[in-house]
Amino acid sequence: MERKKVTISDLMDKKEQGRKITMMTAYDYPTAQMVDQAGIDTILVGDSLGMVVLGYSSTVPVSMEEMLHHTKAVTRGTTYAFVIGDMPFMSYQISIEAAIENAGRFIKEGGCEAVKLEGGTEVAHIVKAIVTAGIPVCAHIGLTPQTATMLSGFKVQGKDAESARNLINSAKDLEKAGAFMIVMECIPNILASRITKELSIPTIGIGAGKDCGGQVLVYHDTVGLFERFTPKFVKQYIKLGPMIIDALKDYKKEVEEGKFPGEEHTFKMSKEEVEKI
Repeated sequence: MERKKVTISDLMDKKEQGRKITMMTAYDYPTAQMVDQAGIDTILVGDSLGMVVLGYSSTVPVSMEEMLHHTKAVTRGTTYAFVIGDMPFMSYQISIEAAIENAGRFIKEGGCEAVKLEGGTEVAHIVKAIVTAGIPVCAHIGLTPQTATMLSGFKVQGKDAESARNLINSAKDLEKAGAFMIVMECIPNILASRITKELSIPTIGIGAGKDCGGQVLVYHDTVGLFERFTPKFVKQYIKLGPMIIDALKDYKKEVEEGKFPGEEHTFKMSKEEVEKI
């Protein structure tokens, strides 16, 4: 039986009913298919692809064209999950017009259902403009990787009273601007819990404790395919990396020893046809 595509209404219903929302990143067609078949509610085509797929040292170099390329692949592999495209650095900061145009490209060209952008109160007016243009926006506060340098690196945010109040205000301003959901990254669990309770829209945590409305992880971290570093908030459910390397070593050995391809992997001609050559 084919499942109905997840909608914003479905996500809001989960918030109201106290049911957790699941989110996972995906960057290509086969991964999107697997995440979709697992029944994950939402897929984020994150700009984290810059690090885990493209090999950049941060998310900053990721371009709109790269994001659209991967978003198209993900939406082609998805029939159930609600897909969110991550707006890359400088795709929404230059002007309102550029922000709306680039957000529109994610919907028209990428085929996703919504966009995500980083920032708090300072980007609320951008969120409002994109939403007014008819494009759903997921916000992102706390640790915002695109501007991690300004935050003095990849550190927990909101640990003192002033910065905690700023995050609370940002969350409320973003909700008021029309965001339908907020990702909260690397903030203390007690702060994330308070924000979640004070908002009428869902919150998604990543390193923000279990009281958020849902959780998101990077696919490559979750299945053990990215070993450059593993954040404290990541749980690896399987370590595929070593298993894949072992499989590739077995392939190399069998080729070198003449064991692959075997008879079962070989196409044959009849003896009569051979004689006609």
